[in-house]
Amino acid sequence: MMRHLFTLMWNRRRANGLLVAEIFLAFVVLFAVSSIGINLWANYRQPLGFEYARAWQLNLTIGKQLKADQLAILRQLLAQLRTNPQIEGAALTASNTPFSFNDSRRSLEFTDLQDSVKRPISNINVYAVGPELREVMGLELVAGRWFGPADAVHSAQLPVVIDELMQRAMYPDGGSALGQQLQPRDEMPQRVIGIVRAFRTDGELQKPLPSVIQAIFPEDTVFVAQSILLRVKPGSGAVLEKQIADQVRRLGPGWSGSIRTLSEMHASQVKQLLTRPLLLGTMSLFLLLNMALGLFGVLWQAINQRRAEMGVRRALGATAGAISRQIVGEVMVVTTFGMVLGLLVTVQFPLLGFMSTGWSVYLTGMALAILLIYALTALCALYPSRQAAGIHPAVALREE
Repeated sequence: MMRHLFTLMWNRRRANGLLVAEIFLAFVVLFAVSSIGINLWANYRQPLGFEYARAWQLNLTIGKQLKADQLAILRQLLAQLRTNPQIEGAALTASNTPFSFNDSRRSLEFTDLQDSVKRPISNINVYAVGPELREVMGLELVAGRWFGPADAVHSAQLPVVIDELMQRAMYPDGGSALGQQLQPRDEMPQRVIGIVRAFRTDGELQKPLPSVIQAIFPEDTVFVAQSILLRVKPGSGAVLEKQIADQVRRLGPGWSGSIRTLSEMHASQVKQLLTRPLLLGTMSLFLLLNMALGLFGVLWQAINQRRAEMGVRRALGATAGAISRQIVGEVMVVTTFGMVLGLLVTVQFPLLGFMSTGWSVYLTGMALAILLIYALTALCALYPSRQAAGIHPAVALREE
């Protein structure tokens, strides 16, 4: 039966060419939308690693004083902020703050102290933060320790805290990174003193990247932070914002500050990241709707043109179910032709590294696109096939 249907549809390939092309295009678009959606969902399921509710970002404009004076003014500002009863904590940070679309990606080389095998690791988010960041952002420490006063003393190795994703990059087969050494390019060696669950400042919709966190101490004479993350008490609002902005302006000539809540920044980031997938999804829905209407119309016309054929088959003893299964089978075969062409194209996506996702995302996207296309075409063929099965032999032959 199936061989007969494939032979029949292949002989009618020119008549069904436009429909095959439409199914091919719909499959490719649906595969792309499914892959993007699956990738976003996989990213969303990963732990964010911090709490952004009641967290504010204070962006500073530094005056033109000497660097030593800038550092002194910055320490004065931190002291004032921490004595404010409406502020629960304040931590210095570099510009790659949560949901800011800023990052500081680097590559480094990891050498296991036991087997002395060097492993290059790329695309690492590096953060320079004040030691108070753990309390301000609610980071979860899973192993080792956080930065302490003893780490402010300069040594041959810079103490750093990494996240679990970085540990998996160092030890793909499992193992603890505590005490291990990292060697960034053209920088001093680093020693891992602690591991946090995660610190994904790129947001939950972006691909998680390994993280390395360095500490900024008050004694630091090199780093002048231009951002401060604050944890405020519930109910804090515009009054506290104005109070902080006035404090910054009073620090000296050229100093100013602006505040954004991380909740606002998070909502803005999600909106920007979802705009393109939603537009693509809307376009794919219109394409699928057009494909369904076209398929329904083609089937309706084909059945009217083949009424005599259906009447002869019924007169020769074919059951209504057999007629219905033939119509649905023909549609499934045409759909298969379109999807085979689509698979030849979509299999190139993982081979060429489009979207930088794993094979599992692509394969799941292909499977989902196949199921949806088959389900849609079967649904479109259901009513016309019943109409064909209901043709009475005598009526069809008399009309002919």
